[in-house]
Amino acid sequence: MKKVFVAGIGITKFGKHPDKTFRDLAVEAAMKAIGDANISPRDIEELYVGNFAQGMFEGQTHLAPTIYGDLGIRSNIKGVRLENACASSGFALYEAYRAVKAGYADVVLVLGVEKMTAQKTPVVTKILATAGDAIYELPTGITFPGYFALMATAYFQKYGGSREDLAEIAIKNHYHASNNPYAQYPKKITIEDYFKAPMIAEPLGLYDCSPISDGAAAAVLISEDYAKKSSKDGFVEIIGGGASVTNLALSERAEDITFLEPVAVSSEKAFKEAKIDKDDVDVIEVHDCFTIAEALHLESLGFYKRGEGIKAAANGETYYDGKLPVNTDGGLKAKGHPVGATGVGMAVEIVKQLRGEAYNQVEGAEIGLMSNMGGSGASNVVLIFRRV
Repeated sequence: MKKVFVAGIGITKFGKHPDKTFRDLAVEAAMKAIGDANISPRDIEELYVGNFAQGMFEGQTHLAPTIYGDLGIRSNIKGVRLENACASSGFALYEAYRAVKAGYADVVLVLGVEKMTAQKTPVVTKILATAGDAIYELPTGITFPGYFALMATAYFQKYGGSREDLAEIAIKNHYHASNNPYAQYPKKITIEDYFKAPMIAEPLGLYDCSPISDGAAAAVLISEDYAKKSSKDGFVEIIGGGASVTNLALSERAEDITFLEPVAVSSEKAFKEAKIDKDDVDVIEVHDCFTIAEALHLESLGFYKRGEGIKAAANGETYYDGKLPVNTDGGLKAKGHPVGATGVGMAVEIVKQLRGEAYNQVEGAEIGLMSNMGGSGASNVVLIFRRV
């Protein structure tokens, strides 16, 4: 098996882009990553596109050939679009990593993209709901704020915690986003702002929920052999990965819906492959589609005991200068959540941290981890990175 390096990264601003199509966003992020890697589009041997629902948002499917043509990549390469709800581009990145590691390609472009604001909010809500169980759950009227409200309520009943704890997670992530020019909401909020905001699904209010976003993120992965021939330096190595899925319906999972089994399983696989311990990790990106999801991730990954992750932000532990920096770019909550772009967007932040280029730089960061979840937790992928 070969070593795999991230040679280049690129990202658009997350937010509303009324003047751009998903193709415009995809090309912008991809060309940034290609330029950062100091390669040509014609050097790319395989293309992996992560996208959730562009066919429903803009009426375009068959995305790999679409983007292939826009980028001017050489003929006859492998190109594929992967969909796993909010984890679409995380899984695309994982499959690209495995392809390079196995020796199938030396230069791979991974792209995540979603253009969501082409539709009105009620339509977007219905599209997002298709990541839930359309036969057994969606007919009840549940939406994703409802799913995570159930999880939050179950957590409070089992372990304690309150909306004040969720508020501290939102405040922390907005604080991080305030320094990130690519964030959709680069502004700080206060506890008063949090409690003045409207309720969305008890106990989750507006500031507990990630926004509807447009955006794209890209990464170029290369093999060790190719890296030796490159004139570029400052690579970041992917040292481990893991992925897992479980039953789609929340009602068909383990008795404890506050534990994200695919997160735990994919994490265990990744750490085993990376041959490191959790104490070695300096910075992490987790899937905070809702504030409660950040706490659930921290516990399911094993960084906190069950019932303790909810207090991490309030205790100052997950700020960029805390003992375990989490979502230093603002997370999905404040950076934005263009669903198909989210996973690679996490990787972009981790690579920036390990290069020493982040807007909220973690001092001396050498190892970073990303955990990208699909739907209400039915799928998850974890990747671990190391500074070279």
